[in-house]
Amino acid sequence: MQPSISTALVNAQVAAASHSGSLRVEHDTLLHFYQRVRQFSEQLCQPLEIEDYGIQGMPDVSPPKWHLAHTTWFFETFLLLPHLAGYEVFHPQLGYLFNSYYEAVGQRHPRPQRGLLSRPTVEQVYRYRTYVDQAMQQLLSDLSDDPTVVDLVKLGLHHEQQHQELLLTDIKYNFALNPLRPAYRTDIMQFSVADAVSRESWLDYPGGLYSIGYEAEGDHPAFAFDNESPRHPVYLQDFWLASRLVTNGEYLEFIQAGGYHKPEYWLSEGWATVQTAGWQAPLYWEKIDGAWWLMTLAGLRPLNEQEPVCHVSFYEADAYARWAGKRLPTEAEWEVATAHVPLQGNFVESDRLHPAPAGGNSRPDQLFGDVWEWAQSAYLPYPGYQPAPGAVGEYNGKFMCNQMVLRGGSCVTSQSHIRASYRNFFPAAARWQFSGIRLACSHP
Repeated sequence: MQPSISTALVNAQVAAASHSGSLRVEHDTLLHFYQRVRQFSEQLCQPLEIEDYGIQGMPDVSPPKWHLAHTTWFFETFLLLPHLAGYEVFHPQLGYLFNSYYEAVGQRHPRPQRGLLSRPTVEQVYRYRTYVDQAMQQLLSDLSDDPTVVDLVKLGLHHEQQHQELLLTDIKYNFALNPLRPAYRTDIMQFSVADAVSRESWLDYPGGLYSIGYEAEGDHPAFAFDNESPRHPVYLQDFWLASRLVTNGEYLEFIQAGGYHKPEYWLSEGWATVQTAGWQAPLYWEKIDGAWWLMTLAGLRPLNEQEPVCHVSFYEADAYARWAGKRLPTEAEWEVATAHVPLQGNFVESDRLHPAPAGGNSRPDQLFGDVWEWAQSAYLPYPGYQPAPGAVGEYNGKFMCNQMVLRGGSCVTSQSHIRASYRNFFPAAARWQFSGIRLACSHP
């Protein structure tokens, strides 16, 4: 049996989460937060064989080895070199190999060719991580009260938590390309097809003037990315939100009704993508001997119609909503709906690594965890947004074009990483992320 990630390490992450879902890290615990996050990345890689570390199934996917090195490069580049006197880089060319998109930092290895790097070896990458971690321990011992250092460490750690999620999404994609359909782990819980799903109902929210976006509270504000600010007013019309996520069974009805063959449900670019890519079902669905199967991180399993539909693009989510006579929520509607909802759900700490059927114990259900929920909102700056100065300002701002927003986190997101104001974003055709559908409407 492969090792479980539901350990004291993960429990420590949960215990450190505040009610808002973001870690409130005091200076004297910053090193412990650093150690927990860094160890968790390596723990996620424990089930891998050495051959798994270097695979890149498509340009948007990165090899596990690259994720481990890139997150280490972030600390070396933005913290150790400018802030630790006398620090010497582990290897002078790793900055070129493991820079992702920071133009201000210099040239970088082409993203589609990350899977061609047999060197540095996996063993060398782990030595790189140890080398940087030891230096970071010294830095945090010396400068743990420097607000610039503290803010950059928090950014680096939440950046690594993003890559922990990408580790799992990318491993799943790489394994799904293998005809053997290997399992990342064989001990992942499988939900019973008999699990009851709560009946979909509609929850009404009155229109009016609301505020959305992140706002720091108290003397020790929780972390948030710059794209979540500033907090600002929005005016909403009355709207209704579905009480739970769309299920596999409901999406199967769309397929059986010819949804992938009827252009009237699709945006023009979505329909062109369906035709070009030959989409017939969500990513990872396979029809074998007349029955639908689903590739999971535990390998190939029969499709469970009670589980939330997952790995659909914005185009598919929007087409399904049109077919159902509804629409997708705006990100402002979604955030208003979560204003008083506890930040609980099926996150990576649950150790399921797969979306779970709705439990029916709360209304609305599944707002956090399980799957990222597509919004009908384009990823654009909030009024008054200004990116941070310097290279770290490239983190979010320069991607505010040709992307759509997703909300709520997924079954491979850390609970200590998510919050109601969190704005994820992907191109409309992206499917390898754990993305799903919640319906909304203006008149139920």
